[in-house]
Amino acid sequence: MSSTTKQVIKELPNLIRVYSDGSVERLFASPYVPPSLEPGTGVLTKDIVISENPTISARLYLPEQTQPDQKLPILVYFHGGAFCLESAFGFLFNRYLTSIVTEAQVLAVSVEYRLAPENPFPAAFEDCWTALQWVTSHILTSNLSEKESWVSGHGDFDRLFIGGDSAGATIVNYIALRAGAETLQGNARILGGILTHPFFWGSKPIGNEPSENHLKALPAVAWDISYPSAPDGFDNPLINPFVPGAASLAGLGCSRLLVCVASKDQLRERGVLYHNVVKESGWTGEVELFETEGEDHAFQIYDTTTENAKVLIKRLASFLTK
Repeated sequence: MSSTTKQVIKELPNLIRVYSDGSVERLFASPYVPPSLEPGTGVLTKDIVISENPTISARLYLPEQTQPDQKLPILVYFHGGAFCLESAFGFLFNRYLTSIVTEAQVLAVSVEYRLAPENPFPAAFEDCWTALQWVTSHILTSNLSEKESWVSGHGDFDRLFIGGDSAGATIVNYIALRAGAETLQGNARILGGILTHPFFWGSKPIGNEPSENHLKALPAVAWDISYPSAPDGFDNPLINPFVPGAASLAGLGCSRLLVCVASKDQLRERGVLYHNVVKESGWTGEVELFETEGEDHAFQIYDTTTENAKVLIKRLASFLTK
């Protein structure tokens, strides 16, 4: 065998492989779905470019029956996929966002951020912050001709939400903390954040997490693929917000939080801990915990038609419209 033959050095089985030459092979990706402005679909979608350098784009969702002067809650959404998989333009997340928008009647901005490991951290986190700043820039009255018409025409900035599933929920925590420390365009304030099945991990098991092969579990491997040079490894505050030295969750820059967990999810314990730590941190907002029994991680993404998925989507919608 040639010494130059590339070898698999890291792998999430059936999902992604990283090779010795730095190349990446993704074995799973839901197929690309084009945006649709066709009437009769219930939800209209279109794709926009937020930034050319770095490349950040998004898919916008607008309920078809929205009236010309109607203002809607805004959901800035960050998709899941362990920071290294999936897309805002893929079938799974397109279908999921369509279901949420249909149920909640909100304007959604689903961010297409750069994936690891080709784009080293904190690229994904910075992209999502840039996207949120782009959204809130529509509050400003200058350069109206350059603004996106759906956001400027239908966005209610008094009802601004951020949300995400799995890795996207991890990003929600980062964005909410940053919004508590920095100013958003137009002095916007985030009303609420949704963390669904958040991807948190750490070097030591907690609760019912298995102690054997803890650092070889799928969440640990995914983190190592996405951020191999992470300071403090699995105890980096991005993935473990509970470690000493991490930013206090009392500083979350929103008024309401909804944390969703699934009973069979390997990450359940961390989600419950997040809810409890926020509640006890001195944060002045309102935090809620919602658990789905008998389901595993991100079950609602893979099939939005099950009864449990419908219940969860209705719960998300009620949070967005409360």
